[in-house]
Order: sequence, then C-alpha cells, then structure tokens
Amino acid sequence: MCGIVGYTGQRQAAPILLDGLSKLEYRGYDSAGLAVRNRDGEIEIVKAKGRLAVLSEKTDGGRTLQGCCGIGHTRWATHGEPSENNAHPHCSDDGNVVGVHNGIIENYQELREKLQRNGYRFYSGTDTEVAVKLIDYYYKKYLGTPVDAINHAMVRIRGSYALAIMFKEYPGEVFAARKESPMILGVADGECYLASDVPAILKYTRNVYYIGNMEIGRLKDGKVTFYNLDGDEIEKELVEILWDAEAAEKAGYEHFMMKEIHEQPRAITDTLNSVLQDGALNLDGVGLTDEELKDISHICIVACGSAYHVGAVAQYVIEDLAKLPVRVELASEFRYRSLLLDPKELVVIISQSGETADSLAALREAKKRGASTLAVVNVVGSSIAREADHVFYTMAGPEIAVATTKAYSAQLIAVYCLAAQLGKVRGTITEEYYQELVREMTLLPEKVNKVLEEKGRLQWFAAKQANAKDVFFIGRGVDYAVSLEGSLKLKEISYIHSEAYAAGELKHGTISLIEDGTLVISVVTQSALFEKIVSNMVECKSRGAQLFGLTSYGNYSIEDTADFVTYVPKTDEHFAASLAVVPLQLLAYYVSLARGLDVDKPRNLAKSVTVE
Repeated sequence: MCGIVGYTGQRQAAPILLDGLSKLEYRGYDSAGLAVRNRDGEIEIVKAKGRLAVLSEKTDGGRTLQGCCGIGHTRWATHGEPSENNAHPHCSDDGNVVGVHNGIIENYQELREKLQRNGYRFYSGTDTEVAVKLIDYYYKKYLGTPVDAINHAMVRIRGSYALAIMFKEYPGEVFAARKESPMILGVADGECYLASDVPAILKYTRNVYYIGNMEIGRLKDGKVTFYNLDGDEIEKELVEILWDAEAAEKAGYEHFMMKEIHEQPRAITDTLNSVLQDGALNLDGVGLTDEELKDISHICIVACGSAYHVGAVAQYVIEDLAKLPVRVELASEFRYRSLLLDPKELVVIISQSGETADSLAALREAKKRGASTLAVVNVVGSSIAREADHVFYTMAGPEIAVATTKAYSAQLIAVYCLAAQLGKVRGTITEEYYQELVREMTLLPEKVNKVLEEKGRLQWFAAKQANAKDVFFIGRGVDYAVSLEGSLKLKEISYIHSEAYAAGELKHGTISLIEDGTLVISVVTQSALFEKIVSNMVECKSRGAQLFGLTSYGNYSIEDTADFVTYVPKTDEHFAASLAVVPLQLLAYYVSLARGLDVDKPRNLAKSVTVE
C-alpha cells in the first residue's frame, strides 16, 4: 500500500524521486523519505512525518540531496506508528544496506530476535528495518554479492514485500525484489527507474518490466538484469505502457476525484469498445468463447470494497439476463471457507489494481480447487491478470484518487458485457433484445454526461449536509447494490457515518435509528419496485427523516414524498447503476469539500490494498 520509487542515471535523483512519490501519495501519506548516494559515496537519508510536502520542504524540493542514484518511499503505516523514526528508508547499523519496503513481513519478530542475537540494534518498530538488516546479515555472513544476500533473505522472509535496496559498496546500482506486492522497473535513455505503480514513472518512460514473484532486479548503467532465487540470470519481456502520461495529472480540476468522475464516459466507452465489433460483443479477446460461456453452470464473483459492489450489481443483472445462479463473495472471507465449487463454475475476480492481496489469494484458491477464473482488472500485467485463466481489461486509465469512481464504472460495463453475452449464447434473451442491450450500453456515456450537467444542484444540497452525523442509503434490487457504493463513497471521504440497507430490511431493526433530520437517501430506478421503495421512504419520513430521492426522469410523483430529488436519464434498468452512482459520487465529493477535508487522500486509507 506504500509508494516506492527508485532511480539511477545521469540526472539528480532527489527531484525525480519526489516527483514520482507525488504520483503515488494516494498509496500512503503518513510519512515519507529519500535515500540518495552523494558525491562522497555515502548514502544520505532524509525522512519526514506527514505529507510528502513536508519532505519536499525539508530538502528544498530535493535540491539539498545531491546524487544520481536513490530510492524514495511514502508510507501507510502497518508496523509502527506514523513517525520520522518509522519512516522509510531504513538502514543497517553501519549504513551498508539501505532499503524501502511495501508489504507485510509476517515473521518479522522471529527474524528480529535472530538479528538481535547476532548483535544488531533496532531503532524503529517496523518490519522493514528487519528486512534491511537481514539482507545486511547475509551479505556479511557469506561475503557474497547483493543478489546472494537478497536471495538468502527472501527465503527466510514470510509474507509479502516489494523491496528497493542500495548497497554502499555498489555505487550507481539499485536492487529490487518482489513477492506478492507490486513493482515495475523501467528503462529509458541510459536511465533506470522502479516504482510500485505506473503513474510514478510514466512521465519518464513507457518501457517497463514486470518483475515476477521471488525474483530480483538489478538496475545499473541504463539496463535491468533479472535473477531467480538460485541467482541465475533470467530474461524478461519489455512492455510498453499505453496510458497517456497526462491521464495521471489533474488537468485543471481541483481534485483527482472530480477529474475521474468526469472521465467516466470515456472509461465506459473505451472498455465497451474493447469488446464491441460490428455492433455485437465479442469476448474472444477476453479468452471466453461462446462454447465456454454455454458450458458455465454457476458464477462466483469475488472482490473487495467497491469492486464487491460491482459484483452485487452483476449478480442481479447476470441472473436476470442469463438465468445463471450467481453468488458474490468478499475476497477476505472466500479462502477461509469450505468452498463448494462446481467443476463448471466460473470464478470472477474483480480488482482495479490487479494486486489486491485478498483477491489474489482468492484467485489462487479457486484455481487450486479446479475452477475456471476470469479477472476483471485495470492494470495490464498485474498479478491477478497474469494468473487468471481469462482477463477482461477495463480501460479506465490511471486512477489516482483513493475513492474509486471511473474504475467502478468501467468494471460495471465489463460485467454488463459478460451478462449480455451469456444471455445471448445461452438463448435466455432474444437477438432483438440483445441488440437493444448493446445499443443502450453505447448510450451510457452520453447519459452520464447529462447527469454531470446537474452537479450544481447536488453541490447546493451537499453543502447543507456538512454537519450530518448519520446517513442511511436504501434501495431494492440493483438500487440496493448502488446504495452500497454510495454509502461507501460518503463515509470514506467525508468521515460521516453511513450505512446502506435493502429497503425492506428497515423495519427489521434499522428504522429505530431514524431521528428528526436524519438524512435517508433512496435510490429508486427499478420500476417494478418503485411503489415499494416509496412506501419505505414514507415510513422514514413519518419518523422525522429528511428524504433525498434519486430516480429516473418521468418518476415525478416521488416529489410528493422526498424533500430533494435528483434525476438520471432513463436506460435499460439492468444498467441503471451506471447512471445512479454518479450523483452519489458527486454528493460524497461535495460533502467532503464542505467539511474542508482532503478529498483525494482520506485518512487511514490507501488506494491499493496489497496487504491482507
């Protein structure tokens, strides 16, 4: 979850490292640090508690750290409180080895005790310091090379990690090692880069290597050499990143979140067009032929957070269109259950980063049990993409704000495509209706733009909710799934307590929490359930609730019940989530803004959860 950047070349390293870290601050922002080899050959370390701006000010934008080789880190605390002492980089007792780390080392206490018995002293509460000193221990014990030392440490370490290491005796070189946690290595014009995510180095190079599990990379003289655990050199394929570098910039918006909300029409269009050919869907590029789709007996969707909410929408849509049983599982629970997977079951793993630790573990468990797997991911070459049997790439581009918006929408269109194609090949929908579904999907971007035109009214309403204590979201069917996402958006960036409920569950306990002025947000886009949800709204209003109604154009009778109503264009109701979620994203954004909070970097959260 932390951000890592490394550089070695001919230019001053510190400004490049700070620039790269600024692109990764969404991955961690409670402390940051740099390590740069200076002109005297010494590795100079500077660290600061708080946002990256504190470190930048401390180093005068990197100008006080002179040297052309270095590593940097922005931290999201796991072991040890946020402090300058616990900030990375960490070093061995004599400064021989310096490193940064992303991940969790499960046996760090055991390793720490071993090192203490061998005379090492510890100044922090982090597992990273243990890893750095373990590498130093093996480097000195076997009098070998950095690769030998890192190999020995990797064998002893249990858990997940991405490591960037510098050795005092190897000037101009940076070493990388990886297990589970993401890392990429880039090259351009005689320079080498490493980072835990693409945006950090996209400004400098589009040519990258994906380092595999239990592999080591050596960055030197503009080249990257890879080694396996035996220390043997291995070949890796250079991959070109197709993302536009400007996509990782704010482009005039105050926050990345607002920019990414406005990028949803493009994300939907690009994702749909990746599988749309001559007016019909074709999933051959995903790796799923029509014959394979016909043979599926069950679908299990596994995900975390907002991706789980996409799965909740997909459950309703796939079951209705394809008449297939679908269940949705939290990835963090999936592998700890006694799984009953049908041999013909398709397990769908949804993850923006493709590196989500729980989702990756669930994928491996599903494969171990013989299930076919499909990854819906946004990052080419990510761990989940590489290990799944089939991959549906969403085309959202880099998403920087911690609260997902465009990635969620891109995932929705991906599962719509899967549902429509399943319905067609299984004969559960007519060809005419299939064509209508495809046409409606192509119109979604235009309709999202229409929703965005109404953001002024939502900003006005949101400003009045800045002091809210509790907010409830209700809906039925697809609307309940949308409510889950709306509630998450509000709570994660505004810090207001909110919960989502299937509207029919209100009377089973939740309604006792309704007080005078409590805001209840009702999502009402499903015509067959319209009257039932309005009835639930009336129940809340009679107990003093303030009602926010979100419905489709034409359902104007809701104004007789709701205190404030916002409308979205009509579409096929299977796809209503793509439109209904946008006002809820905007509401969360504007409430957070009214409360004076950091919209893009909410407290205690990181963008990509790469630890369990």
